[in-house]
Amino acid sequence: MELRHLIYFKTVAELLHFSKAAEQLHISQPPLTRQIKELENELGAVLFHRNNKRVALTDAGHFFLRECESLIQQLERSKQVVRQIHESVSGEFQIGYISSTPLTSLAKILQQLNHQYPLLKTRLYELSTAKQVKALEAGKLDIGILRAPVTSTQLEITSLRQDPFALVCRTGNSYSLDATNLAGTPFISYNSGYAPYYQQQFMACCHRIGFTPQVMHECNNMHSILSLVESGLGVALVPASIKHQYPYLNLTFTALIDIPIYTEIVMAHHRHTEHPALGSFKALGHLF
Repeated sequence: MELRHLIYFKTVAELLHFSKAAEQLHISQPPLTRQIKELENELGAVLFHRNNKRVALTDAGHFFLRECESLIQQLERSKQVVRQIHESVSGEFQIGYISSTPLTSLAKILQQLNHQYPLLKTRLYELSTAKQVKALEAGKLDIGILRAPVTSTQLEITSLRQDPFALVCRTGNSYSLDATNLAGTPFISYNSGYAPYYQQQFMACCHRIGFTPQVMHECNNMHSILSLVESGLGVALVPASIKHQYPYLNLTFTALIDIPIYTEIVMAHHRHTEHPALGSFKALGHLF
């Protein structure tokens, strides 16, 4: 069995169409069919049900697809580690971060890394927690700054800080923290698909106050949320630490002191990552 057999099988299994798979693999269909047959003969199992109308995976095929995905992902991880060892500290360090990351803290860490590893190139990517988890698992990021919970068993998680929530509105607009005042007020928040757990915490805060918010505008980054609030389009519940990140915006923050609901910022990396700068980055996590 060779790597090409796994790649050919995985492509057919995902597309469930031999001619489309052959086109994607840039080979003709007969050799592809032959390679799949060779694989089935070696495994002693039928991987596909196929007739003139459709192609479908057998139970054995479904199992082997999961195994292939794991093997190919592990190979990519191994390739990445080899590159990391070869490039050492003169290579690249891929960092993911959420839009509400304290950027001044991140900048201090990057300054320290630059001092320790002057040849190291850092690459920063603003991504949602869900996208960071996938990228970290696939080896496309070396480290990520995300919001808990992170349930992946492939990642090592370090807590950085817990943040209570605060109500933010445009300066000059007065809002008290009571249900009657806030029930009819338009809210601005993250898209629930983009940050589902954050959305749950946001809703929990509102319910503790005693109302269900009218979310009129949804965004996928913190700066957009605050910009809409500053424009007078509504109010928002955000992590209290955000107050210090955008001092140039005309906003007023009111802490939810009596509501013990928090959002947690964490640091995550793949358990097998061996980038030489990783330890230094983790040691500087207290700057968050």
